[in-house]
Amino acid sequence: MFGSRGYHAAAMDEIAERAGVSKPVLYQHFPGKLDLYRALVQGAADDMVRTVRAAIRSTTDNKARVQATIQAYFDVVSSRDGAMRLVFETDTRATPEVAGVVDRATSDCIDAVTEAVTTDAGLEPERARLLAVGLVGLSTTSARYWLDAGLQPPREDAITLMSQLAWRGIGGFPRQD
Repeated sequence: MFGSRGYHAAAMDEIAERAGVSKPVLYQHFPGKLDLYRALVQGAADDMVRTVRAAIRSTTDNKARVQATIQAYFDVVSSRDGAMRLVFETDTRATPEVAGVVDRATSDCIDAVTEAVTTDAGLEPERARLLAVGLVGLSTTSARYWLDAGLQPPREDAITLMSQLAWRGIGGFPRQD
């Protein structure tokens, strides 16, 4: 309900009905709509961080790692359950509780990329972090645009295009073994 209608338009009655529970049962688990929403955003944000970290750990070949990480963002935004729309397109972003969850997830992804760049390129942490911010921004923005543009170009083409763009930049920092 939140993913398709947004926070403000979704009613607890409808949410309970769609979940197959009574409204009192829903309120037993979540004191209010914002608590439920925050829990859903937290779950989606945690999934995003896990997916990105797994992609980074999936290989030691940095070109393949860039592609795997960008693919992770495309996987995340195109998840069938629509949970990632809660992270990327929330209409309660101004709510400190939700903004904090989203900001922490983004920061955790940046931290994971920073660690890989610091280790592999031998850059000092502040330079590696700036590169990581750029790579995460490229990945999230392009994946969201692709989703909003009706999944065009085809998924694999979009991932290849963005991976080539990112690799041409980050590939200029040779691996330090």
